[in-house]
Amino acid sequence: MNQKYLILLCILFYAFYSVRCQETNLARIEYTYIPQADSDNVYSRIRVSANYPIKMDDEGTYLLIAPEYRHNSLQIDDALVFDDQGDLNSFHTAGLELGYTFKMKNDWRFGAKLGIRISSNFEGSGIESDDFRYTGSLYFVKSYKNRQAPKTSRLVVGLRYTTPASINFPLPIINYFKRFHPSWSYAIGTPKSSIKYFFNEKNTIQAFVGLDRFYGNLQNNKAFIDRNGEAKVAENASMLNVMGALGYEYYFTEHLLFYTYAGYTLSNEIRLRNNDQENVLAINNGNTFYFRSGIKLKI
Repeated sequence: MNQKYLILLCILFYAFYSVRCQETNLARIEYTYIPQADSDNVYSRIRVSANYPIKMDDEGTYLLIAPEYRHNSLQIDDALVFDDQGDLNSFHTAGLELGYTFKMKNDWRFGAKLGIRISSNFEGSGIESDDFRYTGSLYFVKSYKNRQAPKTSRLVVGLRYTTPASINFPLPIINYFKRFHPSWSYAIGTPKSSIKYFFNEKNTIQAFVGLDRFYGNLQNNKAFIDRNGEAKVAENASMLNVMGALGYEYYFTEHLLFYTYAGYTLSNEIRLRNNDQENVLAINNGNTFYFRSGIKLKI
């Protein structure tokens, strides 16, 4: 993919991916599998997350506690330019976000979140300062409740900042959802833009374009000479995927559902970066198959 278009996709998608202000999930258990094209490399992930709202008053004010854990497995069988690959295969991410939200006038709601994560391959001794990532976001949500149910819509706008990150400036948050027919809805924004069809109360299908990514610190930095004879140091690993997919959801109850998504990546990059977030080595960038499945508990 042309570099300038990839940068644009990063700005549009990366900003919104970590922002779950518009999300109604209370808990999630999920498995992801992405075999890499033209190699034996495989990326897979197990993710467990929760959003626990604490009611503060009768006016719609809530404190939100959101823990998350991910085990990212990056099985690299390709020969790399340095001899000591160390533990590039296993990255652990554990994080906690605290959020606060309250109602405003005219069906608007304000929210803010602060969070901290540890993301590392832990090949050294204990936790290091470079393992930490910090996030902050604020947002405004407009719910159009005067429309006849289930014809509802919602707009989310705001800003989010994460450090360290490959894009080191605050990024905008924009997301619009609309249930425009009892059997149809669409969403524009991220983590995915989609159109969904409701067969009945238990079965839905959807087509979407979305983003998947991971980021982890390498505790033992990898120094090497690249193919151009230039000295480089790899200090963290990242993956950024933009994919198109089809999805199916089955509701066991009104709030508990099983989902499975399968598709193909439109952009697929696994890279090693230095401490300035500059790319130093592309491990794989061929487009490939994408699969994700899990169970959600929703409001």
